[in-house]
Amino acid sequence: MERATDTREGVGGPGGQAVLLAAGLADLAVTTVGAAFTSVRGLLRRSDTAELAAGAEQDLIARGRLALDRYAATPPAHLEVLARHVIAQRDGERV
Repeated sequence: MERATDTREGVGGPGGQAVLLAAGLADLAVTTVGAAFTSVRGLLRRSDTAELAAGAEQDLIARGRLALDRYAATPPAHLEVLARHVIAQRDGERV
């Protein structure tokens, strides 16, 4: 099946394709910025904007904690865990 329109038709080589690609990216960026601007304008009209901002801040803080816990914390050494387990068993047997 042939497509009704061929986007490569009339394009003068790789340079022309690069121009079309840049134009498509620019159009996408303008559309995205326009949609974001409309969303922000709608948020500013809300009466609970301060509460929304506080909730968003708390969510970001929680995400930051999770990210730090996931990537920054190193798990305890395997032998250290085993040694603590043995000590706990010995203390349990003496009691």
